[in-house]
Amino acid sequence: MAKDYRFEKRKFVIGGITVAIVLVFAIRLFTLQISTDEYKRNADSNAFYNEIQYPLRGGIYDREGRLLVFDQAAYDITVVPREISDLDTLDLCRSLDITREQFLRIMENMRDRRRNPGYSRYTSQLFMSQLSPEECGMFQEKKYKFKGFDIQQRSIRQYTYNSAAHALGDIGEVSPKEMEADNYYIRGDYIGKTGVEKSYETYLRGEKGVKVKLRDAHGRVTKESYLNGRYDHSPMPGKNLTLGLDIDLQLLGERLMKNKIGSIVAIDPETGEILCMVSSPGYNPDLMIGRGRGKNHLAMQRDKDKPLLNRAIMGVYPPGSTFKTAQGLTFLQEGIVTPASPAFPCSHGFHYGRLTVACHTHAAPLPLVPAISTSCNSYFCWGLFRMFGERKYGTPQQAITVWKDLMVSQGFGYKLGVDLPGEKRGLIPNAQFYDKAYKGRWNGLTVISIAIGQGEILATPLQIANLGATIANRGFYVAPHIVKAIEDNQIDSLYRHRHYTNIERRHYEAVVEGMRSAATAGTCRMLTLMTPELNACGKTGTAQNRGHDHSVFMGFAPMDKPRIAIAVYVENGGWGATYGVPMGALLMEQYIQGKLSPANEARAEEISNRVIFYGNEER
Repeated sequence: MAKDYRFEKRKFVIGGITVAIVLVFAIRLFTLQISTDEYKRNADSNAFYNEIQYPLRGGIYDREGRLLVFDQAAYDITVVPREISDLDTLDLCRSLDITREQFLRIMENMRDRRRNPGYSRYTSQLFMSQLSPEECGMFQEKKYKFKGFDIQQRSIRQYTYNSAAHALGDIGEVSPKEMEADNYYIRGDYIGKTGVEKSYETYLRGEKGVKVKLRDAHGRVTKESYLNGRYDHSPMPGKNLTLGLDIDLQLLGERLMKNKIGSIVAIDPETGEILCMVSSPGYNPDLMIGRGRGKNHLAMQRDKDKPLLNRAIMGVYPPGSTFKTAQGLTFLQEGIVTPASPAFPCSHGFHYGRLTVACHTHAAPLPLVPAISTSCNSYFCWGLFRMFGERKYGTPQQAITVWKDLMVSQGFGYKLGVDLPGEKRGLIPNAQFYDKAYKGRWNGLTVISIAIGQGEILATPLQIANLGATIANRGFYVAPHIVKAIEDNQIDSLYRHRHYTNIERRHYEAVVEGMRSAATAGTCRMLTLMTPELNACGKTGTAQNRGHDHSVFMGFAPMDKPRIAIAVYVENGGWGATYGVPMGALLMEQYIQGKLSPANEARAEEISNRVIFYGNEER
């Protein structure tokens, strides 16, 4: 039988085609594998360029879900130095509203390896950051004239309210030190600098995306992604935060503190959530965004009234008579007094030998509850004098050690751990402090001023508010915190656990009764006159000062099942009842009732319009 050579030829052709197809696929797979291995081996080398894709920063909301801070489009100007040619420097400067000197300084800083370790003439470098759409408009029209320069879309923080700047904080360009501390950042990135923006940076910032591109032999970057984007990944937006702040309460507090220096802090006693945090003078948070941030920050740094200082957590003050509640609890715990006795004398003050601590006119002698109600200086001086002289302690040094430990357990002398940067610890003196000051020769009379929250005693407004929350809870507090919830995450365990004092719960009832009596018939009676339905409790303070006294108030409402604890501190405001009590009453009503009565709205306007003149002394 004859062979069909045409069939044999076709068989070889088909086989050859099949082998060729297999070889093509094998070569392609081999190339991909080699390319993949090459990328894995050289991802951090000069062969590849990672073009960063920036995420949206998380939003910030108040406790009712009202948006406080959000991202809005902004623009960076970038430049590839190698591609600059025929540049009209003056035209560029006019388009970006900068001087020639600023242009030269920017270029010099860009080339400085200490400031910009990732500098390369062949890759895109940050030239200017955080331009608004309006600022970028003129440059956009002329961009074709400036070879090497380009626009990169970013985002900038925006604020719904001109409020709560100290609590919210701000973001700014990352510093060399910050880049060294966290390799997430490169030159031109933004980072939280103050407030919540700083404390919760790792949640808010999100995760960067990347487009992987190749460099050619001259270091130039290709326009298309490597392997059609196989190794690209999209940015992940930051987590949203919900604060404990009630923005209506915050706005009222800032309104009341207009033209005054001081602070207001309100806390939910049950949860430790900060309901408002006012530091006055404050500033418009819009001043800390965009190109004007540096200039505005410098101007506020130089302001003698220190608007950048968050007095709520950084201001340390004598707590004045608000501290008498903590003293009373200490005396009860140590058996120095009982609620009914002893009834210490008061003849217009505490008198011992030639030493006198003055007091105002009231009935005397009197036990603990009316002593709190009338804010009797003599009662608490006698209590401290007796405690430091008690035989059971042996020496004043041993007595003050017990006293100090009880004060620390009530939240004084150390940081409370609020989730904001910059908190100060205040001061509760110990035996070593006085031994050094008086060479070991001191007793209760020597340090008698600490009995009434003066002398060496220092506290932040946050600590005073926390004392109110602790008394409201009858013996415990939750560490005060500004953030209520983090999207898809839990808040720190520190803000979910109760801290119990070393004072028995039963002793708190007498102090609460005294604070309620102060609100109905004592130094805080304006509370009941302004808000009779709130069943509020309070304690005034008039903290002595080199100039005019400070006006202080600490209280909570309602007496049972309290919803708000508050501290008001107005520098040079005079008596506690002058500013502290009415401000406290207004804030309690706003939070519990959701609005002010017409009469209290008129009072709020009147207080807002008052001006305290502080002169030109250093603050």
